[in-house]
Amino acid sequence: MKKPFSARDIAYVALGAALIAVCSWISIPFEVPFTLQTFAVCLVTALLGLHLGFTGVAVYLLLGAVGLPVFAGFKGGIGALLGVTGGYLVGFLFTALAVGIAVEKWGRKLPVLIAAMAIGVLLCYTFGTAWFVVVYTRKVETIGFVAALGKCVFPYLLPDAVKIVLAALLTGRLGGIIRKGN
Repeated sequence: MKKPFSARDIAYVALGAALIAVCSWISIPFEVPFTLQTFAVCLVTALLGLHLGFTGVAVYLLLGAVGLPVFAGFKGGIGALLGVTGGYLVGFLFTALAVGIAVEKWGRKLPVLIAAMAIGVLLCYTFGTAWFVVVYTRKVETIGFVAALGKCVFPYLLPDAVKIVLAALLTGRLGGIIRKGN
């Protein structure tokens, strides 16, 4: 049986959700805005592990769903989650799962972190792009998967690769500090 959250666990989850929110506000507007959300999701989950990291991402999404302006462009509400880019937000849960499972199973070695984060972001891209195609086709006009990739994924590959490397490196530097507190 899993032990209940301690006060420290709750604080870590809250800080993780807050970091993701702050990183979402650092944004360059685009069809899918350029933000530091993927960086924060990867970092939070790598530092906190599967249980707390995934919970931090879920709390972030729930805060946005109830209307707090935690998403890119200071947006919030269920409409943001159900809109054309909402799949990428929901996809952060897949990123958190991939990173969290890898950290729990293989530790926080740099190659493990980079591979897990890359797989997690790829899962987010896949889910988010499929969602984008469905919602965009329903609300705007028909769009193919390759065209959606051109709008929503290809421009982000290099920036997300940089964010993954930075998150992995920071995890190595900050991980000892976080674990000492446990």
